[in-house]
Amino acid sequence: MHPSHHPFRPYAVAAALLLSGCGLSSAEEVGAVDTVFKFIGPDHKIVVDAYDDPKVTGVTCYVSRAKTGGIKGAFGLAEDKSDASIACRQTGVISFGGKPLDKQEEMFSERISLVFKRLRVVRMVDAKRNTLVYLTYSDRLVEGSPQNSVTAVPVPAGTVIPVK
Repeated sequence: MHPSHHPFRPYAVAAALLLSGCGLSSAEEVGAVDTVFKFIGPDHKIVVDAYDDPKVTGVTCYVSRAKTGGIKGAFGLAEDKSDASIACRQTGVISFGGKPLDKQEEMFSERISLVFKRLRVVRMVDAKRNTLVYLTYSDRLVEGSPQNSVTAVPVPAGTVIPVK
């Protein structure tokens, strides 16, 4: 059989395209640490990604999450843990581009396994305290309760958060 007519080649190309589209376009990996060495495939690790808030200039969220390695991890077939942590900080002058924010809005979601587990980041506006609150959670229940982490970014006095 001619190598270009290999019966699995189209499936491999389709799988590569699918896996390359699974990440968030706005995520930037800051770093990673190995937690478990794997002889075959990548190690298990904790990854830290930076996400700039798409509607609030000057706020960046840092999300740490477990990433499964090994053979399944190399092909994107492993189920990552639900645990995640978030820290959002003012990284520049905060501005809103003249557009009001929803009182509560999902900023990002990323498919992190093939069994419908998702990591989500939600922005909430605490208008009374002029603060942006960011929550990360998995919508998959773990022992009856979703894993979650919360952080807050106070907006400087004199800068009003426009809310719908």
